[in-house]
Amino acid sequence: MDRKRNKRVGNKYLILVVFGLICIGCKNDPKLEIEEVVEVIPEPDPITMFGFNIDDYVVKHDTIKSGDSFGEILERNNIGYPKIFHIAEKAKDTFDIRRLQVGKPYVLLCAKDSLETPEAFIYQPSKEKYVVINFKDSIHAFTGIKPITYVEKVATGVITSNISTTLDEKGLSPRLAYKMADEIYAWTIDFRRLQKGDRFKVIYTDKYIDDSIYIGVDNIKAAYFEHNKEPFYAFEFVVDSTKGIIDYFNEEAKNLRRAFLKAPVKFSRVSSRYNLKRRIAVYGFRVRPHKGTDFAAPIGTPIMATANGTVTESRRKGGNGKYVKIRHNATYETQYLHMSKRLVKVGQFVKQGDVIGKVGMTGNTGGPHVCYRFWKNGKQVDPFKQKLPEAKPISDSLKVKYLDFIQPIKTQLDNIDFLEDVFEDENQPEHRLKENTNPISYNQ
Repeated sequence: MDRKRNKRVGNKYLILVVFGLICIGCKNDPKLEIEEVVEVIPEPDPITMFGFNIDDYVVKHDTIKSGDSFGEILERNNIGYPKIFHIAEKAKDTFDIRRLQVGKPYVLLCAKDSLETPEAFIYQPSKEKYVVINFKDSIHAFTGIKPITYVEKVATGVITSNISTTLDEKGLSPRLAYKMADEIYAWTIDFRRLQKGDRFKVIYTDKYIDDSIYIGVDNIKAAYFEHNKEPFYAFEFVVDSTKGIIDYFNEEAKNLRRAFLKAPVKFSRVSSRYNLKRRIAVYGFRVRPHKGTDFAAPIGTPIMATANGTVTESRRKGGNGKYVKIRHNATYETQYLHMSKRLVKVGQFVKQGDVIGKVGMTGNTGGPHVCYRFWKNGKQVDPFKQKLPEAKPISDSLKVKYLDFIQPIKTQLDNIDFLEDVFEDENQPEHRLKENTNPISYNQ
């Protein structure tokens, strides 16, 4: 037993001696120093929403319901009407609280107290835009736009029946069809008479919020449409950066548009044409000249300026009701009658396609429509019988710049293969797009 005990004691001393030698060695050799490793766990970044740290609040999401008002929303969340009135007065220069729309989302940021008293109201009139009314300490309001990412994409297709069906089969936005048919090729190709086998290539830009929420097509950079085996190129180009005028031209710098749109409203029908010999039963079949063209459309339908110009009248007068008149140049003027709402002011410059009002029934009218009147050299004429000019061509000084500008874009467009040449595997996914790997993102 003594021998075993002595052996255990010896082993303990041996361990102590070895440990001591290691410690001495560590002091003499810095490479052998033993350091205490402390794991540092970084604090998570605060979660922000519309510039607020939401960890500081009780967050309540909701949508505007029928009958809701700004005051009622705050009142049922424990804010009294004297303060509500004060908040509304302070915020009115930034946002009119009467403009809340049913179905639009809003957020209340509430204090973490027993009453969960609101300290900020955030309203989202669209996916991109928001309005903040902050009344935590002092009252202030501001508007903002969420960061938007722009992703350049390309798409190609072959027409089997119509452009909308072709895009839908590939999971592409119908907005592309609208832009090609109504904004780019409206005066060049009749999209109601496309042929089976017509094909297209398009370079366009999609918009995303927070890199993930798709909010639609932003613009078309360039397009190629082969109709009846005839090629039609289109390139987007800024003609006037001051006025924000953007137009589409072909590879020879010729404008693809005409100076005037065919109609001031979309998806409408002509209910009454220009007729200087019109007789109406209500007036005893006497001649009552109609110097306008009526386009029937539901109340609230957007009315567009048919050409670039400056608003010379925006008022309500007699049988015309609410109307807008635009001077386009020294030769042409247009007028839009019976509006329910006017959206432009005298002196304002408008571009072709801008919404200037809404269809209504003001003045002398038997139903909702817009009476479109057209002046040439101060005389009202029938726009359908006029040989209207083409849109303004590129100036000689801009033409060289334009041709240099489109050269790399045309090369990019020409190098895009059509789907049947690229995707031979029938098991490939339907949504076939090539994306720019370097999207541009900025906070507007």
